[in-house]
Amino acid sequence: MSDKLRKHIEEITPITDKEFEYLLSHFSVKKLKKHQFLVQQDDLVRNDHFVVSGLLKAYHTNPDDGKEHILQFAWENWWITDFQAYFNQTYSTLNIDCIEDVEVLSISLENREKICADLHKIEHFFRKKSNSGYIALQQRILSLLTHSAKERYEQMLSNYPALFQRVPKSLIASYLGVSRETLSRLSK
Repeated sequence: MSDKLRKHIEEITPITDKEFEYLLSHFSVKKLKKHQFLVQQDDLVRNDHFVVSGLLKAYHTNPDDGKEHILQFAWENWWITDFQAYFNQTYSTLNIDCIEDVEVLSISLENREKICADLHKIEHFFRKKSNSGYIALQQRILSLLTHSAKERYEQMLSNYPALFQRVPKSLIASYLGVSRETLSRLSK
């Protein structure tokens, strides 16, 4: 399990065995079953989570109509949390639940700050990951604003073809901001 985290970090920066052992000591392991919540709306968010195995979705539920708006899917080698609540150490506005059985490595903000202060290369790693996340978020927002549903569908299929084998079509429709019926028409 820890090998996946090390490989993930070393895609950005090399790390010694001693440094990795120190870093890993600040994480905890969580195993959840399909349909369990990693984070629930109104929970205090204390951890960011590296996905070792499984698949999750982060979403907001509209209080007026109960409709789910999926912001993110996360699978192996992705990070997931309610980032606003995590960095502000406040209560979640999102739910994060398991689409499959999941295993994550979780780190508190306090521990993240500690290892970043102690290991400059880990601070560099998290900065690069944050920058990539900001870019992806900007691209997603622009896609929602400027592309048709068909273009968003084709882009998602091109970028994440394996996701279509793991995620029910109703969830893909929610992520794309279309109805299940519209998604069926788009996929023909």
